[in-house]
Amino acid sequence: MPDSSRLTRMLEPWRGAPATDVDATDVDVHRRRGAAAGVEGVAVSVNRGAGQMGPLRTLGTLRRLNQVHGFDCMGCAWPDPDPEHRSFAEFCENGAKAVAEEATRRRADREFFARHPVAELATWSDYQLGQQGRITEPMLLREGGTHYEPVSWEEAIGVVADTLRGLDSPDEAVFYTSGRASNEAAFTFQLLARAYGTNNLPDCSNMCHESTSVALAESIGIGKGSVTLEDIHEAELVVIAGQNPGTNHPRMLSALEKCVRGGGRIVAVNPLPETGLMKFDNPQTVRGLTGVGTDLATEFLPIRLGGDLALFQALGALLLERGAVDQDFVDRHTTGFESWKQHVADLDWDVVDRATGLPREQIERVADLLAASSRTVFCWAMGVTQHKHAVLTIKEITNLALLQGNIGKPGAGLCPVRGHSNVQGDRTMGIWEKLPAHFAEALRQEFGFDPPAERGHDVVNTVRALQEGRVRVMVGLGGNFAAATPDSELTHEVLRSLDLNVQVSTKPNRTHVLPGRRMLILPCLGRTERDVTTAGWQGLTVEDSMSSVHLSVGRNEPASEHLHGEPWIVCRIAEALLGSRPEGSSIDWATMAEDYAAIRGHIGNVVPGCDAYDAKVQRPGGFVLPHPPRDTRTFETPSGRAEIAVNPIEVLEVPEGHLLLQTLRSHDQFNTTIYGHDDRYRGLAGGRNVVMVHPDDLSALGLADGEVYDVVSVWTDGSERVAHGYRVVSYPTARGCAAAYYPECNVLVPLDHVAEGSNCPASKAVVVRFAPAGSCERHDSGTRVKAGTDRSHRSDVEPHHLS
Repeated sequence: MPDSSRLTRMLEPWRGAPATDVDATDVDVHRRRGAAAGVEGVAVSVNRGAGQMGPLRTLGTLRRLNQVHGFDCMGCAWPDPDPEHRSFAEFCENGAKAVAEEATRRRADREFFARHPVAELATWSDYQLGQQGRITEPMLLREGGTHYEPVSWEEAIGVVADTLRGLDSPDEAVFYTSGRASNEAAFTFQLLARAYGTNNLPDCSNMCHESTSVALAESIGIGKGSVTLEDIHEAELVVIAGQNPGTNHPRMLSALEKCVRGGGRIVAVNPLPETGLMKFDNPQTVRGLTGVGTDLATEFLPIRLGGDLALFQALGALLLERGAVDQDFVDRHTTGFESWKQHVADLDWDVVDRATGLPREQIERVADLLAASSRTVFCWAMGVTQHKHAVLTIKEITNLALLQGNIGKPGAGLCPVRGHSNVQGDRTMGIWEKLPAHFAEALRQEFGFDPPAERGHDVVNTVRALQEGRVRVMVGLGGNFAAATPDSELTHEVLRSLDLNVQVSTKPNRTHVLPGRRMLILPCLGRTERDVTTAGWQGLTVEDSMSSVHLSVGRNEPASEHLHGEPWIVCRIAEALLGSRPEGSSIDWATMAEDYAAIRGHIGNVVPGCDAYDAKVQRPGGFVLPHPPRDTRTFETPSGRAEIAVNPIEVLEVPEGHLLLQTLRSHDQFNTTIYGHDDRYRGLAGGRNVVMVHPDDLSALGLADGEVYDVVSVWTDGSERVAHGYRVVSYPTARGCAAAYYPECNVLVPLDHVAEGSNCPASKAVVVRFAPAGSCERHDSGTRVKAGTDRSHRSDVEPHHLS
């Protein structure tokens, strides 16, 4: 149970003006929590809801969250139970925070923007910007202007259409999408971009699970996981790598608890001992409320950053050694087994030891658990996907599943846990810079135009194209591009080169204060709010991490009478831009803007697996998209079989005096949205300029616990990047590793430091050193400077392959 004084403070409603940020010296280091959720989680949920929404609005809003006739949580993509098995409170603490942020009574209205010039807002932190509240009407920063000013929807849409129409080529525009967008918004957005003439459709998936999409598509023929929620419940063993469900997907803890209570076991693979993987005090049970709770992980493997590939390959070799291979499944459904078998026969355990930092006896214990399990689920998230060798690592995880036939049977499978609430749905709806031939043909048949064939820009290549002057306009459907991307200083610089930056948003964020010649904010309705058009009350659809598609209907009064739904905004821009084109296309943008069922009709005709889409999503709980490996053990790969891949092990050699840094979320944030400054599971509060380092590494490096340093990433081109003023905190992370929060530490990751094969930014294994605070030149977002005279530590910074 939390101490009474702390609990009392949490129950006090948060009122008044938003708090300002604090510096690293104000960080409060206290006891790490031994269990996730519990009474304390309830207290925080109530506090945040009451402080942002008020008590009655909090009750009315949260009781509809994740319910059949309510709205889908914008906090993560974890699936909902079947309608008959849903709790009266089918949400978690971070879901409550996400709802409070959207349904807040605070307003960033025209008076707010009149008081604060953009130059002033640019000095505010991401937290301060986000706490100003909901934007209430379209706001335009004109060329040469100092303040945003309100404009009508007609003028705002005209600015977008006229500017896009005036470009020399459609490829001079990019259309960025956040995973918060609904399926209807995503489908019309990709339709707008392609009817306009470009495949420049970067999205947030490019920065999180792109490595998953690439690896799974090549291994099993589809870039999605193969499990259902019931599979988690029924598994004998769940292996969780590079994921922190207690913070990032808290409702997953209920599923893990059910697995454990049914006799299943959990293996946690993570450099940090994350509380949510250790013990869960379910606040909807007597056990949880009294602090008895449920212990979760049977084995915790504090792996060295970047060591997952070596670990999973070693586990595969041990399964082979134990004879724990489903040879019938391998023979019937896979190819590549003999090559893989020969490869792992030469496994070098010295390399495994150096890569993982784990004792062999612990790896042997995990292999015994795998060998004894007939139903295993493998889960992973960004701790796996954001490495240079992420694609290979996910293929190695897939190898393990294939070896034991753990695909296409109950209680088993592959479970990439997506972060944003509809990022998987965005890709299903066609948000992808690589337009598949079958999708292009379906668009041609449905709408009567020829989509562009050329590959467009993903996120990294968008920044590169901006740098080279090949992109002049950005249209963003949600998200916070400036904060989410790597190489912060470069990204911020090139965003200022745009002729026009258009952002469909709910609240102020970093992107809004980095304008080019002109900046336009188009405020939209949130998921909690009623979306009523001339055709009546509208609903939206989303897809969760397990391919389930369902309806989401907001009920709250909109934050402003001037707000519109994202599909309306997209379709009205398209109508103004493309409505009079004489090319014979049959796109009725006006009807889709007012009646989202018309959009769903087109989705049913275009998107694979979505036939009779509108009828299916009206069912309580929606429907599940087809998944050939899960449903019939069929694999749509070139060979017609699942591919067991041979993957060389990579070991990142770190120079003496340096550590490997990973970026991660605080418990008080969701992606780039900062809810507050309390990372309570890790025992840190009051600020975000913190870097967690093992006590033995502090001693070896001569660093003082509690002192403030500059964190410097080093690169083979002789450049360095700096995150200024970080308090070093002694923390039981893996030896040789450190951890700090994003988006602040995105400044340390150069644009070209990406996963091979997916182009996903590799933010989870960055070589860093520490410098005295203030000794590095300070720029607006960090520092990119040439290295000094001491270059000895750079000789082995790049990873090399060891077999």
